Amino acid sequence: MEFEKIREIIAEQTGKDIEEITMETNVKDDLEADSLDLFQIINDIEDEFDVKIENVEDIKTVGDVVKLVEESK
Repeated sequence: MEFEKIREIIAEQTGKDIEEITMETNVKDDLEADSLDLFQIINDIEDEFDVKIENVEDIKTVGDVVKLVEESK
C-alpha cells in the first residue's frame, strides 16, 4: 500500500518515529518539515513510485501525499 511506503520515506527524511505518522499528520506543523525537507520527501516518493507530483503546494497532510501519488499512477 502506498501509505506504508510513504510513511517510511517521511520517517527516514524527518527522523520521526514511523508510528507518529498517520494520514492526518500535518507535514509542516507535526513533522516540522521545511521546504527543503518536503522537496526531498517528494523526490524520494517520485522515485519510489515512478510518478510526478505536480501540486506540491497543495500538500498539507500525509494523506494529501498519498492522494497525489494515487492520482498520479
